[in-house]
Amino acid sequence: MDIFQMLIWGGALLTLIGLAALIWCIATVMRARRAGLDDEALKQKMRGVLAVNMGALAASMLGLMIVVTGIMLGS
Repeated sequence: MDIFQMLIWGGALLTLIGLAALIWCIATVMRARRAGLDDEALKQKMRGVLAVNMGALAASMLGLMIVVTGIMLGS
C-alpha cells in the first residue's frame, strides 16, 4: 500500500466519522423536539449540538478533500 492509497483510505475514514457525527446530531435534535422541551431548554440543547454539527461538517469536507488529493496525486 503506497502513500496515495493511505491518503484515500484515511480521507474516507475521516468522511465516515463526520457522517456518523452528522447522523448523531440529527437523532439528538429529533429526540429533543419529541421530548417537548420548552424553548429555553431546546435552545440550550441545540447550542451543544451546533458545535458538533460544525465539526462534523468540517471533518467530512476535509476527508473528501484528502480523498480527491490522493486520487489526483496517485494517478
